[in-house]
Amino acid sequence: MGLEDVLDEFRAAGALLEGHFVLSSGRHSGTYLEKNKVFMDPARTARLANALAKKVQATVKGGIDVVVAPAVGAIIPGYEMARQLGLKSMFTEREEGKFVFRRNFVLAPGARVLMVEDIVTTGLSSRECLAAIREAGGEPVAAACFVDRSGGKAHLGVPMVPLAQLDVPSYAPDEVPPELAAIPIVKPGSRNLKS
Repeated sequence: MGLEDVLDEFRAAGALLEGHFVLSSGRHSGTYLEKNKVFMDPARTARLANALAKKVQATVKGGIDVVVAPAVGAIIPGYEMARQLGLKSMFTEREEGKFVFRRNFVLAPGARVLMVEDIVTTGLSSRECLAAIREAGGEPVAAACFVDRSGGKAHLGVPMVPLAQLDVPSYAPDEVPPELAAIPIVKPGSRNLKS
């Protein structure tokens, strides 16, 4: 599955949006990928996860013991990736602003972990989830995501396997170009942001 195939799945779901968006990272962008519209369709999610699972299997050397995803946005893709790979699925949640394992999720010491994200922009949530995995005694061997919108610029400290890679410009709040600033702002992301 190539980039256009992935974008076609987002288009078909009505999930490739144009406008002025404040992303979960706090950065501004003229393009937003509304992943929830994609993940509400189990067949579409399975197609994407199957393609990503094949890419992970071809890329990641050595075994993987478990899939871990950061809540809330990546729970569905993480679960589906685990299903496609025949592995167990866990997720981390924020507790006092930090990702931790709850709900009796326990990693075996030294467990080889594939961290799965939905969309990566800056990689902040991914790095926080990877830190939680290490803190819980796991060994992150790779990160996988459905779309890397950083164009490969997000550095996670482990190999990243994206199904699709885009270079979608995003801007700090004080760097927004005038043509984007003229469009009303929408904040669709998962973190609570202040105007």
